Amino acid sequence: MIDPDAQGRLASTVRLDSVHQEDFDTVFYPGGHGPMWDLAEDRNSIALLESFAAAGKAFAVVCHSTGALRHVRAPNGKLLVAGKTVTGFTNGEEEAVGLTKVVPFLVEDEMMNLGATFSKVKNWGVHVVPDGLLITGQNPASSGPAAAELMNLVAAGGRKTAARALAS
Repeated sequence: MIDPDAQGRLASTVRLDSVHQEDFDTVFYPGGHGPMWDLAEDRNSIALLESFAAAGKAFAVVCHSTGALRHVRAPNGKLLVAGKTVTGFTNGEEEAVGLTKVVPFLVEDEMMNLGATFSKVKNWGVHVVPDGLLITGQNPASSGPAAAELMNLVAAGGRKTAARALAS
């Protein structure tokens, strides 16, 4: 069954360059391979995530969307993921779907190359890693738990630790 309101919602979707962190408490990037090509290199996405970090607001990325962090900088100018513990789609999961030679980079390798500690569990296992105000999820099965972790952090006043948590 098609949702009768879906067309209206799609028609009112806003462009990323018109989204401002001041209007939102948080942002959540779901997975899928697409973010590795578009969000990872999109200046608007990078600026949006940097603005959330600068405002001391929690946000989450899951699966391949962890790759969207590759150029994001903390308020101190360092790469946001440097020194953080993160997760995302693993090399093993990418190999299992046969796309290691198709994707522009492997999330696991890229995060480690950028100075992050990459945490993972068995392929397709649910795994969520909160590190300060940044929450990452390993794969699609981790989306719900990552979103719940994010909402708990926001409800608990996730801005109280301010930029300190994202900058460290």
